[in-house]
Amino acid sequence: MDQGNTAFLLIAAAFVLLMTPGLAFFYGGLVKAKSVISMMMLSFGAIGLIGVLWVIYGYAVAFPGAEGIVAPWSIDGSAIGLSGLLEVPEGAAYPPLAFVAFQATFAIITVALISGAIADRAKFGAWMIFAGVWATVVYFPVASWVFNFGLADDGSFAYGGWITRGLQEWFGVGAIDFAGGTAVHINAGAAALALALVLGRRLGFQKGVHVPHNPPFVLLGAGLLWFGWFGFNAGSELAADGTAALAFVNTIAAPAAALLAWLVVEKFKDGKPTSVGAASGAVAGLVAITPACASLTPIWAVVLGLIAGAVCALAVELKYKFGFDDSLDVVGIHLVGGLIGTLYLGIFANGTGLIHSGQFTQLLVQAIAAVAVLVYSFVLAYAIGFVIEKTLGFRVKNEDEIAGLDTVVHGEEGYVLTDAKA
Repeated sequence: MDQGNTAFLLIAAAFVLLMTPGLAFFYGGLVKAKSVISMMMLSFGAIGLIGVLWVIYGYAVAFPGAEGIVAPWSIDGSAIGLSGLLEVPEGAAYPPLAFVAFQATFAIITVALISGAIADRAKFGAWMIFAGVWATVVYFPVASWVFNFGLADDGSFAYGGWITRGLQEWFGVGAIDFAGGTAVHINAGAAALALALVLGRRLGFQKGVHVPHNPPFVLLGAGLLWFGWFGFNAGSELAADGTAALAFVNTIAAPAAALLAWLVVEKFKDGKPTSVGAASGAVAGLVAITPACASLTPIWAVVLGLIAGAVCALAVELKYKFGFDDSLDVVGIHLVGGLIGTLYLGIFANGTGLIHSGQFTQLLVQAIAAVAVLVYSFVLAYAIGFVIEKTLGFRVKNEDEIAGLDTVVHGEEGYVLTDAKA
């Protein structure tokens, strides 16, 4: 066992887990002051619920392992409860549980991302039910399609999901998704769009009505997300090597460029560059580089960041044009950014992209993977959310939305400025 790589993987897992509290700050600063606790609790609820489900059966569904192409919906009975993964196989680079821990943090953050689309109007209990069901029938299987692959000694696929090995066998190249452009961002963004449609628009929904109550929280959250993202991207190499270093550098370059691009668009469009725009631009760049971080030279990562920052800055306005209330721009940043990063590889990926190979095959398989995950996640998320809304009720009452969810749902206030007992 390589203790250096084991330490690298465990530290990366800790980095990625920090992303979810970071997301809580990012989202919490964007909502109104009377709903900040409610918003942050959606992320912390995801940590608790998905962490437990992952141990019980989530890992067994996401990483069943098998020879050949793994069936789209499989489960490894020996991995249920993780009891079959306690021993370290001879010759293994790291303990199986280190990989389990690393992937658990991916499952948690993916579910938490969705919550931004339903800010200010969702019941906590209904959210927890949705999170558990969606993770079970959407995230765990999709993670298997994308991340569940193993290589033989000669570097060829020994097994893999249909998005990795399957597409490679059918088209000669498999879809590239190094750290989760499809499985995490397109997946969560599509589900966010579905839930936004199910819950409907907030009261008084129109541009300029709902403003962030705490931009410093947003900047803090973006900083924590960026810090954790180094574990997300570089850690996905599962080894402290040159590929991890490339992913690390690209995780600096792309979001930095995206931050600048967002601010430029904001300046021309609205007259002033904002702190929330800077934070949002950085996140858009992080999203876009996620699938591509190990397959681009740094200069092409900068170009990707510029494109993602500019396009996502414009994409967040689509909710006003089409009338869906994606409260905190999960669709405009994560779905659009994930699509940009995934499709960009079809043109610029080292070796197989159009500019290197002169062929459109990589672009084709990237598009197949992106569309498949988008449609699968959207349809099931809409169905799950619709059933919850029609049975238990997903959305709070109008009067509770006006009053703010913190005291109604959690019996707490985010900002107590006076001592009631004084």
